[in-house]
Amino acid sequence: MTADYDEKTRVTQVQQQAPADDSPSNDCLVVIYTAEPGLLGKRFVLDKSPTRVGRGADSQIVLEGDSVSRRHAHFERRAGAWYVVDDGSTNGTYVNEEQIAREQLLVNGDRIKIGPSILKFLSGADAEAKYHEEIYRMTIVDGLTQIHNKRALFEALEKELMRARRYERDLSLLMFDIDFFKRINDQYGHLAGDHVLRELARIVSERIRREEVFARYGGEEFVILLPETPLPGAAALAESLRARVANHSFVFQGERIPVTVSIGTALLGENDKVAADLIQRADEKLYEAKRGGRNRVCS
Repeated sequence: MTADYDEKTRVTQVQQQAPADDSPSNDCLVVIYTAEPGLLGKRFVLDKSPTRVGRGADSQIVLEGDSVSRRHAHFERRAGAWYVVDDGSTNGTYVNEEQIAREQLLVNGDRIKIGPSILKFLSGADAEAKYHEEIYRMTIVDGLTQIHNKRALFEALEKELMRARRYERDLSLLMFDIDFFKRINDQYGHLAGDHVLRELARIVSERIRREEVFARYGGEEFVILLPETPLPGAAALAESLRARVANHSFVFQGERIPVTVSIGTALLGENDKVAADLIQRADEKLYEAKRGGRNRVCS
């Protein structure tokens, strides 16, 4: 069940300017999340102060989308440091998931969210090396939620499946998604939907053990891989997570958003030949939970 994005984001190349004498060319922004997959990993060198971001053609970085203002924000260098400054945008500018009041000093690794896109700030003499590290990280980490992505999940699942077979150990899997997520997007907006995804990932991550794998499977759908866990243990964790989400207060821009999840659980069986077989059986249980009324666990 993948969320439908109504708005698309286009980022044009930063206009090439001669770098100011006091502006190092190493500092940059990297697109780590966007509704436009082709933009992932695009790098923009901060070689001009200010560097403006918005829908307007006069911006150095142009973002298109209903949640982006014509002159949304700009990056400004002062005394050797970079600041992000909101230019009175309608929907705000966020740094590390927190909306800024007006401006904020940036430090290496900060995530700046403008509309549906997230840009990561990289700075220092080793910014080039950090950029390549970030490109690799994007192959295994979801840019929005900062948990594992689908590729990392399948890599871990293949390893754990072989280990479970070899040592005759249990291997359970939870699959869950957010109930009526499209309704959340429609009623509160896509920025609120993004907030719900991030916050859900955060509160679930707090309950995940080191050896377990928590991943965003796609859209509003998530998977938890549980090595050496029998089905009753997986079901108990699923019920705990269901209650945790239902009781959590999801608040975006002062508005409380009710959120629940439906969860399906499955245990690796003799007939599961490949990883996809285990996922399919968990997915079937997930749909059973939805047919049963949602906000419930089916094993």
